[in-house]
Amino acid sequence: MKLDKIIAVRNTKTVYRDNDKVIKLFDENYSKADVLNEALNQARVEETGLKIPRLLEVTKVENKWAIVLEYIEGKTLEQLMKENPVKRDEYFEFFVDLQMEAHAKKSPLLNKLKDKMSRKISQADLNATTRYDLHTRLDSMPKHTKVCHGDFNPSNIIIAPDGAPYIIDWAHATQGNASADAARTYLLFWLNGDISGAEKYLDLFCKKSDTAKQYVQKWMPIVAASQMVKGKEKEREFLLRWINVIDYE
Repeated sequence: MKLDKIIAVRNTKTVYRDNDKVIKLFDENYSKADVLNEALNQARVEETGLKIPRLLEVTKVENKWAIVLEYIEGKTLEQLMKENPVKRDEYFEFFVDLQMEAHAKKSPLLNKLKDKMSRKISQADLNATTRYDLHTRLDSMPKHTKVCHGDFNPSNIIIAPDGAPYIIDWAHATQGNASADAARTYLLFWLNGDISGAEKYLDLFCKKSDTAKQYVQKWMPIVAASQMVKGKEKEREFLLRWINVIDYE
């Protein structure tokens, strides 16, 4: 296993390419349970038939946990959007269709989205009244069992040379309500500074899925609270504005 070609560096892990494999090497103090859960997510979503990199093995390298995946040749959708701005509308259509393809799948053994959101609200640095309001809102939302990526954005889609799209990074996958997943994607566009992209995305998602925009918006304070748990100080003020707007109507 060669670790000499770095393709991505994150706060808690480094991603390497070794010929036809990708090695995701986690920091030494990274939670073993989280590594194994990510690998399990990958395996379970793979069984749905969605185009994703195949899980090859889970191992240890110099006392660090590693997940080894199939390497997918190609460019991310984010790269293609930057390189071909005239095709932006076409790429957004493609992006939403791909997310809805994932939502059409079932994976009964994935963790439940509402359980995950409930834990994150409890962990968020918010006062008891706000947490209570968020838990109450979450409890009132319908329970669904759709495959939700949890971090669906253009950088997590690779377009192979033959045009086939592959969805990567299933660390946050759950089964639950598609509108929660859409609210999360909308938030990610905002956090990336692409406000027009966020609005274009939400309009398209609601149109294609025949979902009321207000329904997706009801999830936004919940997903903002979930994002707050990451502890990124520069996002805190922005996320608090979303969380404190308990009713959009």
